Amino acid sequence: MKEDLSKINRNFLILLKYLRKHFLLSAIAFYYLIGFALLYLAKIDILIPCIYYTIFNVRCPGCGLTRAFMDLVQLNFTGAWHHNPLIFIVFPGLSYYVIKDFVGFVKEHKENK
Repeated sequence: MKEDLSKINRNFLILLKYLRKHFLLSAIAFYYLIGFALLYLAKIDILIPCIYYTIFNVRCPGCGLTRAFMDLVQLNFTGAWHHNPLIFIVFPGLSYYVIKDFVGFVKEHKENK
């Protein structure tokens, strides 16, 4: 039992070190997590609108990615495609990068011990 707790604590500390190393990305992810929670639970939209669209009234290639991701989380693939089809390239690529980076960080951390 004690060994399981120490393993959990060790893994939690590794995660905290990773989040500290990538502070800016962690802060952005936390902001979006809070924004999604507020939007789904209280219908309060604090997510940042597209600045390019706001100024020039022209949609950029990234317009709709946030809404598409929210649809993807709800397994609404048609809605995600409608908001921005690029989500089906960006999300898997970004997920692969983050997982690969985290696995590399964990391996590096365990080798340095």
